Amino acid sequence: MDCLFCKIIEGDVPSSKVFENESVYAFRDINPQAPVHVIVVPKKHVEGMHAVNEDNDLQSLMLACAEVARIEGLERNGYRLVINTGRDAGQTIFHLHVHVLGGRPMSWPPG
Repeated sequence: MDCLFCKIIEGDVPSSKVFENESVYAFRDINPQAPVHVIVVPKKHVEGMHAVNEDNDLQSLMLACAEVARIEGLERNGYRLVINTGRDAGQTIFHLHVHVLGGRPMSWPPG
């Protein structure tokens, strides 16, 4: 499998780690869209939300997003979680991931 996020998790591609536990890895986005932009991925490869089933530990993924927000000091003013699923939604790396964005006011709808 030629998955960039799997390579990051394995340590084959360098990243700036923010958080890690047994099932999740979180790192800074190299093209940030906000002052804080962290990507949170399950260590187990799941292509996207369309591939989620009972065996995927989404609770750990969401708990990790909350922990990243705490680590980054985003709790007071808020933050946005984004999951893109499929090409039309803007997913470019087909490994389920959550963008944790914060550090500035967010508008809606996004671009």
